[in-house]
Amino acid sequence: GRPESAAVIKLVASLGVDSFLMHIDLHETTDTDESEFCPAKAARDGVPFEEGIVPDGFYLVGDINNPQHEWHTYIIDEVRKVTHIAPPDDKGLIIGEPITQEGVILYPTKMLGLCSSVTNAKFATTTEVYPDSPKANDDQCNRAQVAAVTGAMDWILKKGGGLEYVWA
Repeated sequence: GRPESAAVIKLVASLGVDSFLMHIDLHETTDTDESEFCPAKAARDGVPFEEGIVPDGFYLVGDINNPQHEWHTYIIDEVRKVTHIAPPDDKGLIIGEPITQEGVILYPTKMLGLCSSVTNAKFATTTEVYPDSPKANDDQCNRAQVAAVTGAMDWILKKGGGLEYVWA
């Protein structure tokens, strides 16, 4: 892990909470991720850089060990009201992963040390917006993030206030 990751993990552990109900890690991917960040990360890690494609649109990264398909569907439907959802590439993939439904891919988040796994939340996901898209602007991307968070909370509240998830 990296020092900043270790600091967040230590902070969350100090709260004395075994798991949270919901965790949404808000991400933004720009063209510089592919042109600057990814090559630098590959160099840091001593691995060859393989050029990829930045998905054009909003998508979610869920946990393959805790998929929440209905919740993700609700979030995507809310986000779609303000911006476009990233389509898969010509191989049916988003960032090299198969989609499980429109705009959703799953990773082993805990194994990979992704932020969304730090809280052990029953409902955890990472959002990705693409402000460099010719189909969206910064305001739409900001509103997409808001729609994701409010949609995620709305779904939990509509399912009975969320308390059954807290005590389950």
